[in-house]
Amino acid sequence: MAEKAVLVVSFGTTHLDTLEKTIQPIEWDIAGQMPGRVQRRAFTSGMILRRLAEREGLRIDDVPQALERLAAEGCADVVLQPTHIMNGDEFDKLCTQAEPYRGRFRRMSFGRPLLTTLEDYRDLTAALMDLLPEAEEGTAHVFMGHGTEHYANAAYCQLEYMLHDQGRTDAVLGTVEGYPGLEEVFRRLGERRMVKKVVLHPLMVVAGDHAKNDLAGDEPESWRSRLLARGYQVDCEQKGLGEYPQIRALFVRHALEAEETC
Repeated sequence: MAEKAVLVVSFGTTHLDTLEKTIQPIEWDIAGQMPGRVQRRAFTSGMILRRLAEREGLRIDDVPQALERLAAEGCADVVLQPTHIMNGDEFDKLCTQAEPYRGRFRRMSFGRPLLTTLEDYRDLTAALMDLLPEAEEGTAHVFMGHGTEHYANAAYCQLEYMLHDQGRTDAVLGTVEGYPGLEEVFRRLGERRMVKKVVLHPLMVVAGDHAKNDLAGDEPESWRSRLLARGYQVDCEQKGLGEYPQIRALFVRHALEAEETC
């Protein structure tokens, strides 16, 4: 019987290679720092769960299923730690789905997404600066986030401002489905007349479809192709945030802080 548990909740991915390099190490790192808790996994994307079941025969719980299992096993204390970047639609979904199960446990607590408090932004900024090479004249680093219509989308602009305040004005943030988009990225690069080379990075926990296709793909509409068409030299760094120990450590800290809350 699992008296205590930590449920690590991700949006999910159908790319098993990046799952093993990103989500799984986050789960392992959290479990390693919370030895008194059994660690479980849940995804919030119904589409991804269906595709994994149909194509891979891999069945992963959604949040209600995972909590139902833990309650049935007699778990009394559960920490839910998201691997989401911001407090957007997927985190809202997690909370909405989990709340009806609160009465099934003696204690239920929620860890924060990656970017929630001012301290979180400072910590991620420091981690990204540690991972970036030294600034080089003529080179810009462009980060692709997912983007959302949710008001939490403002997180991208705040993160960019912090990177600039710390001296990394060579960093530019854009999103696939929000603001700023690729056109805004083009404008920011155009303001930096000396930039001839662009290094693309996914600002996503996993390096799945968006990183492989929208960011670095060979299709004419990919960010890489469109930058090449504008005359830039382009390199692609296709590593999800979950591959970096410095960033996984931030999720671990959030889970430990949630464990300490009443």
